[in-house]
Parts: sequence; structure tokens; C-alpha cells
Amino acid sequence: MLASAAALAWLAGTVGLIRPAQAGPDPFQEKPAGEPILIGEYGSLTGPEATFGQSTHNGILLAVEQFNAAGGLNGRKVEVRVYDNRCNIQEVGTVVQRLINQDKVVAVLGEVASSRSIAGGRICQKAGVPMITPSSTNPQVTQIGDMIFRVCFIDSFQGYAAAKFARDNLKMSRVAILYDQAQAYSKGLRDDFKRAFTQMGGAITTEQAYTGGDPDYSAQLNNIRASNPEAVFIPGYYTDAGNIALQARKLGLTIPLIGGDGWDSPELANIAGPAIEGAYYANHYAPDQPTPEVREFVRAYRERFNAVADGMAATGYDAANVLFDAMKRAKSLSGKDLAQAIAETKNFRAVTGTITIDANRNARKPAVIVQMRGGEPRYVATIEPPEQ
Repeated sequence: MLASAAALAWLAGTVGLIRPAQAGPDPFQEKPAGEPILIGEYGSLTGPEATFGQSTHNGILLAVEQFNAAGGLNGRKVEVRVYDNRCNIQEVGTVVQRLINQDKVVAVLGEVASSRSIAGGRICQKAGVPMITPSSTNPQVTQIGDMIFRVCFIDSFQGYAAAKFARDNLKMSRVAILYDQAQAYSKGLRDDFKRAFTQMGGAITTEQAYTGGDPDYSAQLNNIRASNPEAVFIPGYYTDAGNIALQARKLGLTIPLIGGDGWDSPELANIAGPAIEGAYYANHYAPDQPTPEVREFVRAYRERFNAVADGMAATGYDAANVLFDAMKRAKSLSGKDLAQAIAETKNFRAVTGTITIDANRNARKPAVIVQMRGGEPRYVATIEPPEQ
């Protein structure tokens, strides 16, 4: 895949994981003990939401390096073949087919955006190759079939978590919604937040739509202001959320802004600056959570990449480690046996919480709420899944 010179330089720094596609042996056959096990990764390493893909890739890379340093799988190391889909759903088919048909990977990790995970998941399901998405939260992703899994929560729970925090912690009763009508992620999270918030006794004052990348949100924000809400829920990506925050504050809309995990990027504060201060969003983890798993992951990530790990890095790390745990337990690395082992994952202690894969191949786990303070997300609360 073609990318900018800067992006290629960044990718080259990930110990040579980008390789040209080559025909390889059938991964379902027995291999010599020293031959590496190939897994695939597809992600948005360049393009509008590139920090999602880059952070996810770094988390996967860290997990691979640690797994190999610990001896790999019976002495065999794991090697990742990774391709950039450039935030373009049309590219997904090409790169996922390449991973399966040319590279002959035993499993695939990806994507972040739900729409692109759905596109890639259909290909993996048809080919019988297990796929784990680190952070695609739309329920449709795992509904594709028995080869498709996720290690993140789903939007029905994320929407519930954001609504519960707004209702119980912030004592809000009137919230407006501003969503991206072009993204399955945003529309689904809008629906789930609205359902949960109204069931809790809250009211939605207005629903306003935009299309990702729009330069001007003034009409929608003026309509929101006229509806007199106490907060605005914005289930979009950080690129748009940052610009919306800037324009909202310029228009005098000073009420709290609330988002989902699509906000999680170091670029959010770079785009919005002081306008995003005090805003809240639901996420998979917070770097300042007081758990041993988080502390060790943050330390190792900082040592390896000289950066603070965001939620996408954490879910990428967890996705790879759930796969490696399943590989150790699987009868073989054939698609059916490996998928069965992934499905049997129970009480796996991960960075983003203790993961159990349920009957629908989703991870049952908590969510956290963070608040932007000093340009960084700070841990505020943990929201546990409801009993039902």
C-alpha cells in the first residue's frame, strides 16, 4: 500500500513488519519448529483517523515482542503481516484478501472502525479465518459469524455507560445528540445512548446530524442551543469532536460535552485545545487507572515507544494477547480449532479489564469514563455491565 514518506518511515520503525505480499505455505499444515506463525493485521495507519491504526499497531507489536521473548508458541515465534487500508473501506477487501490468500495467515487482527471491520470480517468469515477486532463496538461486527470476535465492549453497553454517567454522576436530565450520519459506529452509539438515557428518566432535547469531515457545524449547534440541553452527546471520531468543541465554545455553548471511545486520541487536545477541557468520554481504559495490569502496560509501552498508551493501544495489546492465549489452548491452528479456543476465553486478565467472550463472541467487561484535564484524559469512574 502506498503511503506518505513520513508514514513509511514510521512503519519502517516497527521492526520490519510491513512486507510485500508473497504466496506462502498453507498455515493449516504442520510446519517445522523454527518456522514463524503468521498472523495478519489490517488498519488505518494513514488517513484521517491514522492515530487509531498507529496506536493499535503499537499495542499489537508490543504484545508480539513480549510473546516471542517469552518463547512464542512451543518455540515458534509469531510474525505479523500488516497492511494499511488508509481509512478507506474500499481498500479493506484488497488487504484482507491479501492476508488470507497470499500471506496465508492463521488469524487476523483488525480493524478499529466498525464499518471497516464489517467489510473485513465478511471476508474472514467466508474464508474460515478467525478475526479479532480490538475496538470495533458496533454489534453488527460479530453478528457476521462464528469466526469474528472482539475484545472491546459493544455500543449497547458503551451507550449505557455514557448515559448512566450523565444521569447518575452528572445529574443530567436533558441532553442533545450530535452524530455522524455516515458512520455505523456513530449512528449505533446514538441509538444506544438515547435508549438508555430515556429509560433512566432523561430526555433528548434534539438530534442533529453531520457528515464526518464537515467544516461547519454552526447550524446544528445553534439548533442544539435553542433546545436548552444540559449537555451534548457527540458519538463521533476525535477529528470531528475536536472541531465541534471549538465551534461550540465560539458560539457560547459552554455546557459539558460527552463522547465515546472514538474520541480517544492524543490529537483530540491538539485539535481542540482549551475547548475540550472538562469534556467526558467513555473509553476502554485510562492510563492512570490504579490496577497492576494498567501500570505495567503503561510502563512497558512508554519504554518501547516513548509515549503514553491510549485506549486503542490497550485494546490492540489485549486483542493480540487473547489470540496468543487461544493459540496455546487450541487443538491446532486451523481456523475452526483456533476459533473454538478464542470462543472459550474466560476471565482473561487484560489491560482493559477481565475479558470473557460470551455466546455472541463479544467481550463482557467494564467501561471507564475519563475527563479531559490539562490536555489529557484522566480517570473518573468505572461503569460495570448491567445484570441484563
